[in-house]
Amino acid sequence: MSSSNSRPPAEDAWIHAYKTLIPLWRHLSLSQSHSHQSLIPISISRVNQLDAARLDIEMSAMLKEQLVKVFSLMKPGMLFQYEAELDAFLEFLIWRFSIWVDKPTPGISLMNLRYRDERALEARGKVRTGLEGPGLTVAQKLWYCVATVGGQYIWARLQSFSAFRRWGDSEQRSLARGAWIMIQRIEGLYKAASFCNLLLFLYTGRYRTLIERALRARLVYESPIMNRAVSFEYMNRQLVWNEFSEMLLLLLPLLNSSSVKNFLHLFSKDKSSSSTDDDSACPICQASPTVPFFALPCQHRYCYYCLGTRCAAVPSFRCSRCNEPVVAMQRQANNPNQKQ
Repeated sequence: MSSSNSRPPAEDAWIHAYKTLIPLWRHLSLSQSHSHQSLIPISISRVNQLDAARLDIEMSAMLKEQLVKVFSLMKPGMLFQYEAELDAFLEFLIWRFSIWVDKPTPGISLMNLRYRDERALEARGKVRTGLEGPGLTVAQKLWYCVATVGGQYIWARLQSFSAFRRWGDSEQRSLARGAWIMIQRIEGLYKAASFCNLLLFLYTGRYRTLIERALRARLVYESPIMNRAVSFEYMNRQLVWNEFSEMLLLLLPLLNSSSVKNFLHLFSKDKSSSSTDDDSACPICQASPTVPFFALPCQHRYCYYCLGTRCAAVPSFRCSRCNEPVVAMQRQANNPNQKQ
């Protein structure tokens, strides 16, 4: 074997290298253990969180409906003036028997979720799934009640009181007018902040509301292997029906009933039967005209109010009997030349 020109290391070289590398090794070991314990990335379904909020709203509405039925035999309209108190009472009951006793709300429970305190997560021990962590503290629960129950009640009462006192009118005093402007600005800022929070929620999947973000109360899965309690089939049917009903509510006011009736009348089998009762009843109200008017040029008789309102509402109104365009109105009198 050929001899080497390099000198062998000194006897204390290994001790010097050990003392140099031991701090780096300890730092790496601590960082790896910390990342495995508290920084396990988890992803909570955004759909589950939003569905939980929707189910809580539906649950509150069902409880309110049942409570209103209890007072159905009392004076009508009595509960209307106490609607804000009723909503606050129901929200308080839901909070008292769910959040306060470390249990999820009905909607959150159905979605297999629970609240976790993100502030105390690093103080816990070994983390295996990333879903571990303590629940909300007593202070967080109380602030949650103040914000969700008390805040909503005070804001609803303030809006109703300001609207009843007509603070927004220009004739009011400068103090009331200024208070109304301040309320509108606060509402606008809150809506803008809620919209920004929604964008952050859709991006990160954390904190669906401003209250949850302020309290750092995050929704995580209760059990990592449990499926949704509400099937997708039911949710899909509900979404389709809701969208269809909203589309009908949007389109039906835009449709003209007389135009639809005239369009269907064109396809009817017996078109000549309506001509037998031209002089007996108004084709719109089906009553005998008290102030009869003729639709020109078809000469069919109408009530003055029925024909006048239809012509004023629809400039291209067509006769309900013959579907001819109505260009003028003529009163049935001795003077046939009098037109309106």
